[in-house]
Amino acid sequence: MRSVDPMEGYRPARRRRGVVRKEMPLWQELPLLLIVAFCLAVLIRTFLVQAFFIPSGSMENTLQINDRVLVNKVVYDMRDPLRGEVVVFRGTDDWAPEVTEPVSDAFIAKLGRTIGDLVGVSRPGERDFIKRVIALPGDKVACCDAQGRITVNGVGIDEEYITDGFNSDLSQPPIPGQCTSRRFAEVTLPPGQMFVLGDHRSVSQDARCQGPVPIENIIGRAFVIVWPSDRFTGLDVPDVWKQFDEQFPSAAAARPVEVREPEPIVAANMFPLLLGVVLSARSGMSFATRRRRLRA
Repeated sequence: MRSVDPMEGYRPARRRRGVVRKEMPLWQELPLLLIVAFCLAVLIRTFLVQAFFIPSGSMENTLQINDRVLVNKVVYDMRDPLRGEVVVFRGTDDWAPEVTEPVSDAFIAKLGRTIGDLVGVSRPGERDFIKRVIALPGDKVACCDAQGRITVNGVGIDEEYITDGFNSDLSQPPIPGQCTSRRFAEVTLPPGQMFVLGDHRSVSQDARCQGPVPIENIIGRAFVIVWPSDRFTGLDVPDVWKQFDEQFPSAAAARPVEVREPEPIVAANMFPLLLGVVLSARSGMSFATRRRRLRA
């Protein structure tokens, strides 16, 4: 009789193909999450959307002091600016800063400004401005007609959004190099240049006295006010400019491209938002958002 092997027919259980990974404790993982969120914030701030702080009244009442706006930094890579849009740009050497504040030279202060600038929460450069586009290459702009309006290519523009109104004193003559008068001589915009004005003409330092600005100096288009929350609203092109552009297309708009504006993000900077998203993926937590600054 054949002896029976007690191990005959026995099959060892298959090893689990998956390898169980031991989770890192939060105190080890948190620095990595911070680095990832920081890098994403820098990328978004550099290439996509940036928040800006309004420090002066040159754009009242469209923008108030201490408003925070989001700026689309990619829209003008796909199309040219339009008359009536509110843009953030870098002023030329002829543009003097409207707001100057004392800056500490302490190492900690410099380090904080450097990090803040990377993620979009620091004060802007002295030559960063926010104004409304009034005229584009080839346009002729002047002020004022018999009704006290600016004219573009001889057509008076009813700017209902300007703070000074249509009945402000126009008797003060223009003074070269000073923006103390609403009046200015006709200017023909050369190729690659735009003419920008603040909505509060009596206090704004703009192209009337400091000259046109290269279109290539545009940082982006301000498209929404995100703070204070009770002022949350989009910054659309006024109807008067839409109607004007339909009747008198600018030379710069000869190659229109349909562009979808990004959806408003209720935040003023991306770093806290991204950090919240990364941490939420790990622990289900959610985080709120905040800001950055600018010269108006």
